[in-house]
Amino acid sequence: MSETRRSPAALEVRGLDVYYGHSHALQEVDLTLESGVFSVVGRNGMGKTTLCKAIMGLVGVSGGSIRVRGEDVTRRPPAQIARLGVGYVPQGRRLWRSLSVDEHLQLAGGMRSGAWTVERIYDTFPRLAERKGHGGGQLSGGEQQMLAISRALLTNPHLLIMDEPTEGLAPVIVAQVEEMLLRLREDEDMSVLVIEQNIGVATAVSRNVAIMVNGRINRIIDSARLAADRELQQRLLGVGLHAELEPDLDVAEAGTEAKPVPAPRRDGPVRIYVSNPTLPTRWSQPVPIARIEAAARTLSTQIARLDETARRKREPAAAQTGGPPVVLVVGTLDTKGLELRFIRDIIAESGLRTRLVDVSTSGKHSSCDVSAQEIALNHGRGGSAVFGPDRGVAVTAMADAFANWLRRQGNVAGVISAGGSGAASLVAPGMRALPVGVPKLIISSVASGDVGPYVGPADITMMYSVTDVQGLNSISRAVLANGANALAGMVKARLDQRAATARSTGSLPSVGITMFGVTTPAVQKIAADLRDDFECLVFHATGVGGRSMEKLVESGQLAGVIDLTTTEVCDLLMGGVFPATEDRFGAIIRSRLPYVGSVGALDMVNFGAPDTIPERYRGRKFHVHNPQVTLMRTTADENERMGRWIGERLNHMDAPVRFFLPEGGVSALDARGQPFWDPDADAALFRALERTVRQTGNRQLIRIPKNINDPDFAAAIVSAFRALFGRTGARRRQAR
Repeated sequence: MSETRRSPAALEVRGLDVYYGHSHALQEVDLTLESGVFSVVGRNGMGKTTLCKAIMGLVGVSGGSIRVRGEDVTRRPPAQIARLGVGYVPQGRRLWRSLSVDEHLQLAGGMRSGAWTVERIYDTFPRLAERKGHGGGQLSGGEQQMLAISRALLTNPHLLIMDEPTEGLAPVIVAQVEEMLLRLREDEDMSVLVIEQNIGVATAVSRNVAIMVNGRINRIIDSARLAADRELQQRLLGVGLHAELEPDLDVAEAGTEAKPVPAPRRDGPVRIYVSNPTLPTRWSQPVPIARIEAAARTLSTQIARLDETARRKREPAAAQTGGPPVVLVVGTLDTKGLELRFIRDIIAESGLRTRLVDVSTSGKHSSCDVSAQEIALNHGRGGSAVFGPDRGVAVTAMADAFANWLRRQGNVAGVISAGGSGAASLVAPGMRALPVGVPKLIISSVASGDVGPYVGPADITMMYSVTDVQGLNSISRAVLANGANALAGMVKARLDQRAATARSTGSLPSVGITMFGVTTPAVQKIAADLRDDFECLVFHATGVGGRSMEKLVESGQLAGVIDLTTTEVCDLLMGGVFPATEDRFGAIIRSRLPYVGSVGALDMVNFGAPDTIPERYRGRKFHVHNPQVTLMRTTADENERMGRWIGERLNHMDAPVRFFLPEGGVSALDARGQPFWDPDADAALFRALERTVRQTGNRQLIRIPKNINDPDFAAAIVSAFRALFGRTGARRRQAR
């Protein structure tokens, strides 16, 4: 019987020791990378960069061995190791300031033949193609990192070592590096060792993560577990924690129960010794005994207990994000304390945990769980920006601080508030920052008017208070009690539903689809074709509809987007009544979801009744949809402007993009024989898009000789979406 020979590991490190003088930098390091991407994380000074340099032969090895694909490279010169197929992206990029981008790449190319060429680099990193004549010192940090990675890839390595590839980069560039690592993980000819401090990146690109502590591999842990457990991250990697960790720290031995060891009782004064009077490093020499003794001090145990009590009181509530779900009762306790506590008590009686949060701007202290002073510390400029003499400025600053604080809370099951317009404007921005589905309720005297500025694209419930929220009476008690019980019911129902969903395995990934009346046939066909595999969520493109879809994208609740109807851009640029915001497409860019889009209903600007149309548009082509809605046909110049605007945003999308251009018309009114049929205006739109969009293998414009509502056009959309959804990034987000 023949045996199947197992191919050697991409990297195998055994018992590796490295010294800097008398300091033992790497201590018997054992590490194996079979294939794919493997992450090593740890705090500064733990030996991660030394490990990279040892593999590359840049530092001397005192003991142990290093094998690359079975070949021993221990103590070989760096140039020889590189020729054997080991690439290196050093920390800090290490570029030549005087050499251009193209000169860097030409210099690196040719060492080893393979799939990576200069042309492929420019296709993968279009930004480098644009900057090919610029010197290394003229590039931004993100561009320098792209060039450093490209330089290593051009050596066509079997093993690529990347030391802190996301250090100092903007979040959008970090996302690009992460996406690139995910693509490299699928390359069977290349394995990647990633040294990282960014836990999000390290756990996203690698199935297992090695934790490095004091020059050793302390443990190897499943990345999903590490990513989900904040407490574990803090214990293993938190700044300021001592690194005296043992491999069995997390799990007690089978059959035994961990018992707490009682602390010895000390009734008298305690002598406190500071063994390191100055901040130590791994290379520090031992501190002389005389110096330790001189730094010691005597402390009463009673004082120690008082200090500990004071410290606990000073701990910000913002850090208390773990534990069971909690309902936040939020408002200005200096004026609405009685009413808010009434709401809090009703919710607590239902069995839910509550926290009373003060967002008042008067500076007065109130009895609560989270004080206004603690909330104010979450403003970018601190509490001084919140508690000032100008009430309008103070309210705006407190609203920002509360939104920042709320984003950091990990266990919010629901939020409720009560008050007037000031209280609503204080809490609404924070509520809008919460994911769709988290119950949010505002009881306010402004709830019978225009609540759009408060609700925005979020699922905030507004309840009219009838009387002013000023004291408790027969009316206010009934309304406040209804609101409290309504929120409690929503929270309990959602918790029960989540528990049931967790037990089931048949849920479908959700896809967002934008629609207008004039693109309804296409959306119906797309949804029908996808319904067996996806939950199709349709958003009416009326300004807030697009914002709502992008909010779900930002919340991670959509697996993909079919942005068929981008008509809100018309109203944004031409002053219609259903405008998008300037951040249209922003959530798609930031989240990097697979994106399929089109130019649905870009032939029309929406106005109200005919007498509301701005004077500057008199004499244009109009279509009266109903007495309250009048549509205006866009011109060739306006279409060219929209094409450039949309194209510039498509260029910022790093995930797969397929953008379809229906040559037979962009809406039901823009079809042969219909009122808005104008091939010249459509052609101007398509030309502007094609001139603006930097097309690559990942970002494509596709012309279809059909009207947008033609079944064949819908079929092309569905086919493209199915092809894109199968990529790694989409599957990973679905799992999250």
